[in-house]
Amino acid sequence: MKLNEVINTTGLSRSSIYAYMSKGNFPKPIQLGPRAVAWVEEEVQGWLEEKMAARVH
Repeated sequence: MKLNEVINTTGLSRSSIYAYMSKGNFPKPIQLGPRAVAWVEEEVQGWLEEKMAARVH
């Protein structure tokens, strides 16, 4: 997933995504090229599911 897809899927801003990543609380992207990264969709979906599960309890 490119950054815009991650933003649309999670509802988080770019700065929030990178802040969560720096704290180890969000999946890290994979390097596609010198200036291109993308996130694994399953990892982002798993993160969302964890957040939803934590909200229920």
